[in-house]
Amino acid sequence: MSTRKDWLSPATRFRLQPHVNEANQRLDLVVIMTTVKATIPVMKIASSLADGLNPHIWLLAFQVVPYPLPLEQPPFPPSFSERNLRRIATESHVESTFRLYLCRDRWQALTTILNPRSLVLIGTERNWWPTGEQRLARRLRFAGHRAILV
Repeated sequence: MSTRKDWLSPATRFRLQPHVNEANQRLDLVVIMTTVKATIPVMKIASSLADGLNPHIWLLAFQVVPYPLPLEQPPFPPSFSERNLRRIATESHVESTFRLYLCRDRWQALTTILNPRSLVLIGTERNWWPTGEQRLARRLRFAGHRAILV
């Protein structure tokens, strides 16, 4: 029997809860993990982008579980993704909250989790062909969110 951790959540159950400071509201920035190499600079940029605005940075990762398996039993242990998330959080030196979501479809999970008009940062590498990150950013903009490719 496994124990549920606060960083591991089925995407169908939990939305991002805005962090509210007693003096004023905090700006919520969402960083979607793509690769460790691409996400560390995005975290640093997110911190400098909102300097002075008292931001709260959410680092989100998604682990897609294929349909033959139960959602709570992914094909490889979530601890691998957790190590990557912890590495990004420590190497970027940015105060953040990270969440790993187990899901069947990343897009459906994102639409369930994100608050309306969220500010989302996505790390990508330059490529001649449209990348998955570019397509995701386009879909997020069409859905009413503010998506920035870094």
